[in-house]
Amino acid sequence: MTAVQMPTLKAQNRVASGKAEARRLRRTGFVPAVAYGKGLPATSISVTPKEVAIILKSERGQNTVVELELEDRKILAMIRDFVLHPVKRHLEHIDFIEVKLDKPVDVNVPLFTTGKAVGVTAGGVLRIVYRTVPVRCLPDRIPVKLEADVTHLELGMHVSTQELKLPEGVSVRLPPEQTLVAVVAPEKEEVVEVVPGAPGTAPVAGAAAAGAPGAAAAGGAAPAAEAAPAKEDKKKK
Repeated sequence: MTAVQMPTLKAQNRVASGKAEARRLRRTGFVPAVAYGKGLPATSISVTPKEVAIILKSERGQNTVVELELEDRKILAMIRDFVLHPVKRHLEHIDFIEVKLDKPVDVNVPLFTTGKAVGVTAGGVLRIVYRTVPVRCLPDRIPVKLEADVTHLELGMHVSTQELKLPEGVSVRLPPEQTLVAVVAPEKEEVVEVVPGAPGTAPVAGAAAAGAPGAAAAGGAAPAAEAAPAKEDKKKK
């Protein structure tokens, strides 16, 4: 990234603050923001939300270095944080952090996998432990993404931090042996054995509860039927 490639974002200084001022700004097509840094006291500004949204949706997203163009000066900065409306999802507030091209910054870079692991073909599951990787580098060396080739991974194998191919000047803020991606065995579904008559289980179909009103005991139907003719024989005698 060179100075020519850094997008320019026009900003206005603002003196007033508070909810009423924020609502007034939004009605006029702006959104309140603040810019700060080690050598920059917190400076209240306002920017156009549409331009900020374009930056956030760009290839580098929040890692984009922008040139804030104020009335009296220009500031190199990155979007440190932003707030969205909980329902309408439009920008409510933005925080900018000042950066220097000769001073490293800490950012999170998306991690993507390439290839299909042989362990997955054999029935394993690819588990991505880190979807973004914390790195440190100069602002103009922030990579768009990092890639991990998983083609060689068999079941039980993984890719660690030390195996990543990093651009020049970029370091990962994780231990060298930290697992980033792994191929693991699929989780087995828990089989619950149902014991007839156990608490919380339904009675077995066709079985009658012992002593239940109107219920016949197992094997009792036939003897009851045989008893009736015996009484009739008694009367005949």
